[in-house]
Amino acid sequence: MASIVGIDLGTTNSLIGVMDAGFPVLLADHDGERLTPSVVHYPAQGGAPLVGRPAARMRALEPARTFYSVKRFMGRRAGEEANDTPYSVSGTPGTPLRLVVPDAPPRHLCPEEVCAEILARLRENAARALESEVTAAVITVPAYFNDAQRNATKKAGELAGLKVERILNEPTAAALAYGLDKLGEHARIAVYDLGGGTFDLSILELSNGVFEVLSTNGNTRLGGDDIDAALEAHLSAEAVDRLGPLPPEALARLREAAITAKHTLSEAETATVELPFLRGDASFSHRLTRDTLERLALPILERTRQHCARALADAGLAAGELSEVILVGGQTRMPLVRRLVKEIFGREPNLSQNPDEAVAIGATIQAGILSGAVQNVVLLDVTPLSLGIETFGGLMNVIIPRNTTIPTKAGELFTNAVAGQASVLIRVLQGERERADDNWELGRFELPFDAEARRLGKGEARVGVQFEIDADGILHVLARDVKTGRERLVEMRSAIDVSDEAVETMIAESLDHAFEDMAARVFTEARLKAQEMLPAVGKALEQVGDQLSPEERERIGQLVREVTAAMEAENPNALKKATAALDQATQNLATLLMERAMEAALKRRGVI
Repeated sequence: MASIVGIDLGTTNSLIGVMDAGFPVLLADHDGERLTPSVVHYPAQGGAPLVGRPAARMRALEPARTFYSVKRFMGRRAGEEANDTPYSVSGTPGTPLRLVVPDAPPRHLCPEEVCAEILARLRENAARALESEVTAAVITVPAYFNDAQRNATKKAGELAGLKVERILNEPTAAALAYGLDKLGEHARIAVYDLGGGTFDLSILELSNGVFEVLSTNGNTRLGGDDIDAALEAHLSAEAVDRLGPLPPEALARLREAAITAKHTLSEAETATVELPFLRGDASFSHRLTRDTLERLALPILERTRQHCARALADAGLAAGELSEVILVGGQTRMPLVRRLVKEIFGREPNLSQNPDEAVAIGATIQAGILSGAVQNVVLLDVTPLSLGIETFGGLMNVIIPRNTTIPTKAGELFTNAVAGQASVLIRVLQGERERADDNWELGRFELPFDAEARRLGKGEARVGVQFEIDADGILHVLARDVKTGRERLVEMRSAIDVSDEAVETMIAESLDHAFEDMAARVFTEARLKAQEMLPAVGKALEQVGDQLSPEERERIGQLVREVTAAMEAENPNALKKATAALDQATQNLATLLMERAMEAALKRRGVI
């Protein structure tokens, strides 16, 4: 059979994948992004609708024409689903629900037509990546979807030109992605799925190699969007208190800033919201902490607890009888969510898969089962040591971790380290140490930039690097200039032909030097940040430093000296602390610089 793709048609984001050499591979769009926002915008002038990121950018500008979270309207009749979106829905109670495009006269679209635009875009991305036509798919749906909703999903796939080979439950797909089909018979798994707009808790049981849904419970109106709204309300209250009433476009900017800050706070303890000219010529700056976010999010997340209890009760199980608890959905990246899940189920959740991608990977595996792509795959070996490349600062960036089963393929996107760079050097490494020079070099080659790329500033070029290890253990390294398509493909020596003694030596050295290696990485990353920050601070002081108070200038000067001293002393913790303090102390300076830049831009346009 020809290849069948797997698709996660999500409420917030959608993904598509295909089996390649026995492994599920998620396919990226032309920007290198695997996640496609489930958003469609219909322009006022007619023409082709915008799909994905271009459409998402129109939410704030033309909300009545921009359709998102359409999945929850699939297979619904008018009056069955409350609508709190800026766009309109129509239909008398009991008739099929329609979405209204405010043309003259208005257009009435069924939700399947809108979702078909998303599926068609995914299909185009896959066809471009595979260089072949895509005609068949497995599409996932929530376990609670009824027949009407499943049929609507199938119809959307057909409208997008796809033969829908199977409609697959999302929790089953997630369990496949986590490899839980390898557990023993009668293993019980809880799938905690918290996405942008919905929450589900499903209990599965493995019986005769097939997952059976024992129970499912959830809320179609509970998700990360509620946390975004709570954070937006918090920021809005702060902004209104300082600046007065805000126009609609300012509130839209606040919402986007809230989402960005929420994502940042999953990794960092603090995040700063900077919104220049939020109301007239007045700007808004606010420092958020993870504690504040968790205080706002906790009442929302606590609502998932009762659904978990009901699903366990319906399945006739206690939490202690579960074999695994797995997380699905981007909102589960939040540390508070993971702590709450551990508290509810009395065990650490399985974090071995990317929660954004687990359902799509499972759909792809199911597609491979249907097409026969996962049969007769010979898994010859694993990579004995990690493989990666040297990045700016002399650090090792791992692309394929050790013990990855081959054949395999992985890649990342990198950028230029300095302005005006003529080429990029790809130094291929093998080993477990943090510093590039402490690992083994398998080879090196250069990818030249064209004349236009050489004029780009630091961080503006995009180079994709892909590692592929074939069934014979031969490493193929591809480097491609994303903008021009210029590329080089180099074959390295066997990536698995390493003696046991050499592997043991490398691993032993990585353990012996683990603390100093990590300190070296921390220092190098902090030094790179400091080397970028110090000239920027100096330039900003020259331009707008006269607008600061003498005390503020003295404070910044003192912190600059502390950063420089920590760099000279090669003290990683002191440098990291000093750099963070300087970053915080220069927030007002950055705001002044941005305001001057905006004023200059407005003058050039003749606005002021």
